[in-house]
Parts: sequence; C-alpha cells; structure tokens
Amino acid sequence: MKVDVLTLFPAMFAGPMDESILKRAQETGRLELAVHNLRDWTHDRYRKVDDEPYGGGPGMVFKPEPIFEAIEELTEDTTQVVMLCPQGEPFRQAKAKELAGHGHLLLLCGSYEGFDERIRSLVHHELSIGDYVLTNGALPAMVVIDAVTRLLPGVLGDDTSSAEESFSEASLEYPQYTRPAEYRGMKVPEVLLSGNHAAVEAWRREQAAKRTAERRPDLLKDNNENLNDGTKNEPGTV
Repeated sequence: MKVDVLTLFPAMFAGPMDESILKRAQETGRLELAVHNLRDWTHDRYRKVDDEPYGGGPGMVFKPEPIFEAIEELTEDTTQVVMLCPQGEPFRQAKAKELAGHGHLLLLCGSYEGFDERIRSLVHHELSIGDYVLTNGALPAMVVIDAVTRLLPGVLGDDTSSAEESFSEASLEYPQYTRPAEYRGMKVPEVLLSGNHAAVEAWRREQAAKRTAERRPDLLKDNNENLNDGTKNEPGTV
C-alpha cells in the first residue's frame, strides 16, 4: 500500500513511523510512506496556507489553493483522500479494514479552525479518532496509518493475529495469560492448562462477552442494532 500525508508538521512523523511494525512494513515494501509539507504547494514568499474566515470569527482557515494543488499532484487512479477532522465519522476497526483494501491513501491533516469548505469536494473519507481536541491532525493520521498497516497481508507475520484482536468482531479481546502458571498467588485458569481446545475456545468466547458487557456495553448495543437492520457492524475505537 502507498500512503501520502499532507501536513504542516512533517517532523512529527519521524519517530513513530520509524519503529516497530511500521518500520518493518516499510522495509519489506508492504507500506510505501511519504510525508509532505503542505507549504511546498504555496507560491508566496511567506508560504501562507491559511487566512481569516469570511464572516469573521476567531482563528484561521486552510486556504483551498495549496490543498487543491497538492491533492491534484499526488492523486493516482486508485487514490482515496482521507481528511482528519473533528467533524469526521468515528474511526473504527471496520473503517480500518475498508481503507486497507485500497492501494493508495492520501491523508490530509487538519489544523487551525478547519478547512475551507470547498476542499471537501476532493475528499472521500472524513475521520475523527475521538471526541477531544488535539493540536493538529498529525497524531490522528499516525493512528490511521498504524491501524491500517497492521491489517495489510504479511505485515504481522501471522495474519490471524489481527483477526483475534479487540474490536475485530464487535467485542473486546478475552484475557490472556503466559508462564508462569502461578505468580504471587494468582493462578492461570485451569481450562487454559487443560489442552482441551474446544473448552479453551468456549471459555474465551464467554470471557470476551463478559468483558465487553462490563467495559464497553455500547459495542453490544451497536452490534445488536445493526443485526436487527440486516447489516454487520465491526466497531472499535482508537
């Protein structure tokens, strides 16, 4: 997959994008990542990308010209333009899977008071990673890149790993244990030591349902509502 990022703060991506799974994905060619400074598409001496909003009000707004030119230059036949902004739909695991199916993503990072509305005519997806305020869209873009990249074939080594994680099936993941079997008086559940694979799977399903009901009942509610209207929902938050 190819991912281009348009941002005012390209240096923010240097550390997180060069570690762990994202680093390996780039080294193996499964992820081709390029981070661009939006100011490179300006034409004035001050490299200005924002201006005062028509009608007055606080803050500044992204001008359309640099963003239109940048998107038009970077767009390919399969490009999906993703805007990171507070007004976007909540970014969930199902959306990550959808985006992972595309060959090229172009992520547009928000900042200031927002975008000139005409920019939205170029956008295929508007996403938000949560109901809170961040300084700019760089961190949300990194979250999207990470969530999508780990779903690409071969990135995790064992492709079943991503299928068994929290939110992959509208529920939280079951409790996990490893050696030693007892630590400071806390024991691993006997069923996990039994070697009975059917019993283990049943226990995991039960524990996943219990944990979801206790910690994220909204996931069960969303799933039930979508089952009632004939659709399948695979929600999650980041």
